[in-house]
Amino acid sequence: MTAPAAPAALRAGAETLAAPLPPLLAEARQLAQTVILGEHGRRRAGLGDAFWQFRPAAPTDEARAIDWRRSARSDTAFVREKEWQAAQSVALWVDDSRAMAFASSPRLPAKAARGRLLALALAVLLVRGGERVGLTDPDLPPRRGAAQLLRLAGRLARDGAEDYGAPAVAALAPHSRALFVSDFLGDLAPLEAAVAAAADRGVRGALLHILDPAEEAFPYDGRTIFESMGGGLRFETLKAAALRDDYRDRLARRKARLAALAGEAGWHLGLHHTDAPAAGALLWLYRAMERFRRC
Repeated sequence: MTAPAAPAALRAGAETLAAPLPPLLAEARQLAQTVILGEHGRRRAGLGDAFWQFRPAAPTDEARAIDWRRSARSDTAFVREKEWQAAQSVALWVDDSRAMAFASSPRLPAKAARGRLLALALAVLLVRGGERVGLTDPDLPPRRGAAQLLRLAGRLARDGAEDYGAPAVAALAPHSRALFVSDFLGDLAPLEAAVAAAADRGVRGALLHILDPAEEAFPYDGRTIFESMGGGLRFETLKAAALRDDYRDRLARRKARLAALAGEAGWHLGLHHTDAPAAGALLWLYRAMERFRRC
């Protein structure tokens, strides 16, 4: 298993990848226009001048965001939300499970390394544009600034202990955006629950499906031993090629299930192979987040 990249090196690689692309966030005047879709306006939380609604304060809200006059009339603290005229928050989840450490060739990056690089490169673009970026983990809520990139790099460089991962969404702010990055090869039920819970809060986002090319093509033949990255599963066969059609069929059904999940939630779904250039996947992520910014 390849050792995780140091936070500074991970950030440097992400910034290099992000350098050719423009910032995601335009000027405040342009952002104000994004609430207008044809003849229909759409309300979004932000930092504008027009009042929208009160909502119960979340653990990630700053004290200065609380409307103390409204909160004094009840036992609950409330935040005064306004029109969506400034940067939204974006929460990232990058699968850090053992399955993501797989690479079929020393010439290819592990799925985890590629996923971390893409997520942090997107964060560089967002922070450069003035947006708040963080993780779905409540311990690292979205913030602005270069210091936040260092925090993100430090957290993303860690490896998890589970064989397969699933995103936690309890800390997702309503009407924010989210990105989930994984190979999605484990049980999909926790992912489906997480996306449904996020969508119920008005969270819009994207799923980035990362696969090693061998996981797509299944090029194995003859005697082959298949073993999970955590060592908990092991299967040996003398005729690996005989499994190819069944494997590809199951993978196709999994992809269809992911597409249905994204479609039902109003999210985007992208597929990236680790032998493909990272810039193409970053451009797709940038455009996906920008489309939600304009929605």
